[in-house]
Amino acid sequence: MNRTIQARVGTRRWPLVPLLCTLLLLFVSNSYAADSISLDDAIVSTLTRSPELLAFNYALDAQDGRILQAGLSPRPELGVSVENVLGTGNARGLSGVEATVSIAWVLEGGLRQRRIDTARAGSQVLAAEADVMRLDAAAETARHYTEALAQQMRRDIADQALTLAEQTVAAIRARVDAGTTLTAELSRAQAALARRVLYREDIDHELEAAYHRLAAQWGELSPAFSHVEGDPLNLPTLAPFTELVSRIDQNPELSRYLSEQRLHDAKLRLAQAQSQGLWRFNAGIKRMQSTSDTGFVAGITIPLNRGNNNQGRIAEARANLQRSVASEDAARVRIQTALLVLYLELEHSIHRVDALRDNVIPRFEKALSESRRAYELGRYSYLEWLQAQNDVLDSRSELAEASIQAHLRMIEIERLTGIRLVPTRTPE
Repeated sequence: MNRTIQARVGTRRWPLVPLLCTLLLLFVSNSYAADSISLDDAIVSTLTRSPELLAFNYALDAQDGRILQAGLSPRPELGVSVENVLGTGNARGLSGVEATVSIAWVLEGGLRQRRIDTARAGSQVLAAEADVMRLDAAAETARHYTEALAQQMRRDIADQALTLAEQTVAAIRARVDAGTTLTAELSRAQAALARRVLYREDIDHELEAAYHRLAAQWGELSPAFSHVEGDPLNLPTLAPFTELVSRIDQNPELSRYLSEQRLHDAKLRLAQAQSQGLWRFNAGIKRMQSTSDTGFVAGITIPLNRGNNNQGRIAEARANLQRSVASEDAARVRIQTALLVLYLELEHSIHRVDALRDNVIPRFEKALSESRRAYELGRYSYLEWLQAQNDVLDSRSELAEASIQAHLRMIEIERLTGIRLVPTRTPE
């Protein structure tokens, strides 16, 4: 019975596969080092080794036990009774005893099948819950993966800042040695370099923490990798919003509500079946000691259906069914609203990435190159050159954050719809 969740519900149709395919296309690169990890490896490790998912397997095993129990018939009962014993006269001692041995059983009719149907409907609810848990676990792993990727981008930008700061210190020192610049400028440049070094160290700590959070998704306390693969600037061309809305039914949360409705409907039918009393039969042999005769005895117990003694459970089951239908309607509205917001935010993030990459950063880089030449010629001050550097670094940071935000929104849209947002916009 110790099966994994993947084995238990792995054949069900659900939108995790499109999510995996899309995110893999978004992140994986053509080659990688032995100590790197791909999103594919991360998600597979989560789905097969996550402690939370493995623990849920016991709930599925418990439900198997409920299905088994629901199919069992009530045990027959053996009855033994004696009459005319230990009395007076003819009933003195055991001389007039009459003994009856009988077997009694209950006719369940369709009640057993109703119990089985209810237990199986409960199994479907758990399977739908497992789908939701697996999809959420995959999406959470993708988010942690994206955060690790973001920290790697920030580290690259910090390295670029360090290079610029080192070049600045070297250029100013050359001017100080030539006597054309005050040593105060060199001190300021060295202090700026020291701050860049500190920031780079901060990024290293944040990146290490991101790797640990990612590895914890599949229960590892120490990550076996030191790099995650991918290029966040590779973004998709969005499908029409109407197409995304039409795929909301792929959301496993809605499938869970449908499974709950089937469960409550089965419970209602069971409660209605239990409102009818069960007939009880018994049959046996009676021994009359005084005459040494033996006879067959039989009996039947028929409940008197005066009123409905199960009307409370029937009302409860009917209310739960109606509540589940209303909850599904509310969830559908909530999911479609969230989808619209995510779609608009993703559109804006993609627009920001395009604008920063194509229009903003190239101009700032050109300005930085000209500012350095102007400083070396004595036409620009150190502060003007430093501002040009900061403009480039800030715009690169904005580009990184915008691309990461775009990927986070893509993950959520995939989770809600199951539509693959295939990247077709390779950065230049």
